[in-house]
Amino acid sequence: MTDLLDQVREGCKAVAEQAVFVHIDFEQITRYSVSLPLERVAQPQHDACCHYLNHGDDTAAFFITLDSINFGSGYFPYLRKRPGMSGYFTVAGCLNDYFIAQGVPSALCLTHLTDKDCQRIFNQDSANEPVMELMQLFATALNDLGTYLLQHFQGSFRVLLEAAAGSAARLAQLLTSMKYFNDVELYDGVPIPFLKRAQLTAADLAIAFGNTGLGKFDDLPRLTMFADNLVPHVLRLDGVLHYDESLARRIDAEQLIESGSPEEVEIRACALHAVELISTNLRNAGHPIAPMQLDYLLWNRGQDRVYKQAKPRHRTRTVFY
Repeated sequence: MTDLLDQVREGCKAVAEQAVFVHIDFEQITRYSVSLPLERVAQPQHDACCHYLNHGDDTAAFFITLDSINFGSGYFPYLRKRPGMSGYFTVAGCLNDYFIAQGVPSALCLTHLTDKDCQRIFNQDSANEPVMELMQLFATALNDLGTYLLQHFQGSFRVLLEAAAGSAARLAQLLTSMKYFNDVELYDGVPIPFLKRAQLTAADLAIAFGNTGLGKFDDLPRLTMFADNLVPHVLRLDGVLHYDESLARRIDAEQLIESGSPEEVEIRACALHAVELISTNLRNAGHPIAPMQLDYLLWNRGQDRVYKQAKPRHRTRTVFY
């Protein structure tokens, strides 16, 4: 019987093999693998300006809370961002400021947060309809997190992490009990799990704690790519992914791609499977680079101006990324 992470891999491979709108250029995998600047695959670090670091249990609470709302890329064009910051870093920075000013919110406090509270915490304009929709989604996600902690883990972030018993896969499995973490889409009637944020939570904790203490996970290399809309964009511009002409036109025209649509599932699944193939290719060449490390490398590549300005990435209003 396959475990959760194997189900992610196998599901995405199956989608890639029958995809209609998105295709992997398999002939490019080896060339692309060789071209990657592997010297940049160093131990990733969190930006101390935007992340609540070096506070022990409170740092763990911060990252679990942050990753419970680490979505909204389809809303980010409307988000009031901090100068020079992306949507993600704006959200992370605002939450960091909240933790500094107010301390760690208790599980009970999380259950009572409203969209108006989120509007205040993240410094957003109530007249902006898409953003207020996002603030409501944030409030629901935080409410769910508080309820889950109270019902199953004595209201404690630490007890939740202790239940994972040092396994990133186990932590991801626990988190998927919350609706907005349960990142599974139907494709041709078959459930395809991605579990982007559930997996990312373990990775973020491992980075924050140097894979020790509350952030120690023995199975980190088994994590997949964190399927969102930026790594597929990088792989598209780098010639590894090819989009059907009609899909490419829609994305280039900045039309929303519907959450859970075949096109959206194929974009995420083909990107994830391509990263698995690149990782395997590198490993066979003597470079044991895990998919999680490739995700970090490609995500940061996507921050370069050439990737931001050449073409738009796909936008989907979803709670999963």
